[in-house]
Amino acid sequence: MAESTTSAWWELLPEGIRSQVDGYVLQDARLQAVRIVRQTGRGRGLGLHDAERVVHDRYLHHGDRIARTPPSPLDLESLAARAAGCPGRVVAVEAVWDGDTVHDWFVLLLALTDDPVGEHELAMIHRETAVPHLGGTRVRGRLHPAAEAADSAGRALARHLAVPFHFGSPDTPDDGAPRWRS
Repeated sequence: MAESTTSAWWELLPEGIRSQVDGYVLQDARLQAVRIVRQTGRGRGLGLHDAERVVHDRYLHHGDRIARTPPSPLDLESLAARAAGCPGRVVAVEAVWDGDTVHDWFVLLLALTDDPVGEHELAMIHRETAVPHLGGTRVRGRLHPAAEAADSAGRALARHLAVPFHFGSPDTPDDGAPRWRS
């Protein structure tokens, strides 16, 4: 789609909606911004990919003014502190794939607890989070950077907590991979 078409979609949105979308963009709330653009433009034929392009253009427009969501810490001390704050006893650490149209594939690092039974997010690991954690270098083609960082951080935390670590599909992004079972 040409940039002028994306600009035309933006201009078709009411001023109040444009202000709301820019507010979400400045807060780095991309999914909310896309949702508003999509809902508002649907009646005029705006599709999901068009809405994503409109919001992407707003990100480019605002640039460094956006309050970017800070990456999850992956150091052992931070992960251990988060795990210690979980209700119940941590019985396993698990890495699971997730993904969306904005971030592509990413890995969630979870603490699994009993009494009460639950899963608690310790870190959301995107490519942008993973590469610095891996020291900016990695073995190309071995694993997706998010999987490599999740595997490394998850195993270290599991050793520290003396619990099992599980990653159902470290080699291939798969949000339907088998989950941990005690």
